Amino acid sequence: MAYSSHDVCIRGSGIVGRTLALLLARHRLRVGLVESPAPAGNQPDIRAYAINHRSQRLLAGLKCWPGAERATPVLQMRVLGDGHAKTVFDASRMEQEAMTWIADVPTLEHMLQQACQYQSGIDVITAEQADAAPAPLTVVCEGKHSSTRQQLGVDYDVTPYGQTAIATRATLDAPHLQIAWQWFNQSGSESDILAFLPLDGPEGREVAIVWSVDRNRVDDLLALDDAAFAAHLQNAAHLQPSDAPNVVAVQRRVAWPLQLGLARRWVGSRIGADGVTRHNWALAGDAAHSVHPLAGQGLNLGLADVALLDQIIGGRPYWRSPGDMRLLRQYERARKAETAPLIAGMDGIQRLFSHNAAGVRQLRNLGMSLFERSGPVKDWVARRAMD
Repeated sequence: MAYSSHDVCIRGSGIVGRTLALLLARHRLRVGLVESPAPAGNQPDIRAYAINHRSQRLLAGLKCWPGAERATPVLQMRVLGDGHAKTVFDASRMEQEAMTWIADVPTLEHMLQQACQYQSGIDVITAEQADAAPAPLTVVCEGKHSSTRQQLGVDYDVTPYGQTAIATRATLDAPHLQIAWQWFNQSGSESDILAFLPLDGPEGREVAIVWSVDRNRVDDLLALDDAAFAAHLQNAAHLQPSDAPNVVAVQRRVAWPLQLGLARRWVGSRIGADGVTRHNWALAGDAAHSVHPLAGQGLNLGLADVALLDQIIGGRPYWRSPGDMRLLRQYERARKAETAPLIAGMDGIQRLFSHNAAGVRQLRNLGMSLFERSGPVKDWVARRAMD
């Protein structure tokens, strides 16, 4: 039996996986990083993520935080219901420099890749090398379609939402003023959630678009030319009274079905090829949980996972292995307890705004109006979302 030269193997080299590699290497642990397959084609990456305060501090501590041109501070968030209901979150009211940041994904990935390249203790290895000589701990950060999770026999419960997310980037006819917009729309039996997220710095006119629409509309929307798709975006953004800037151009579009996904187990053991040696594993990021993008918390949940793993593994007694099952169970209990209310809340909001009954529509818009006037309650929710 070959023994690994690494203390931890990380499967998945996205933002979550590389962040964990850098964190663990600071404790002088030997990390083997299995790179994710390169995406097919050579299309520009149009993804952007909302980054909360905790995640921002984590990335900045690793010296992997972009400047304001690539991580735009959001000064205000305006959320509109499917009537005249509206709620506004303002960074100045919270005495914060930003409610959140909208970060360019390719820039973040490049900075993390460069940091891993020059950080001692991190080796890029193949999946075959990782299988031949398993480390005491394997952390799976491969995303919601993780093949390693499937090989481990972990059940992943999926609840489809009946919606598909369409993502693109759009150019506006005026500066976005660092305002993020979100609309919850209802038209007949169909509902959608549309977000404009500011990019390209404080003076920018570019926004990241995430538009969650009923699946029966997706093919028609994707078949539109750019001008027609921009017109549909514009119409969706002004179904309620709004002073959002107008869309004048869009880039290429990508789409994926939306779901709630939760792994039943986040940690465990597997027997080695010799039939005796145990190698322990943990799931992190979308491999453990995938959520609706309406609150922009997907990446933040994953970064909170690896931050806790780093805290537990880095603070362990010297005689405990990084893969000690007591440590891993501590991680699983803590993260499941912390994420459960947030995941349930996002799931509840999505389901509430997918109902088209008149009574439900009136109730949710009344609730949004009351929330806007709730003062301390609204401030508490805002602070929880920021951090």
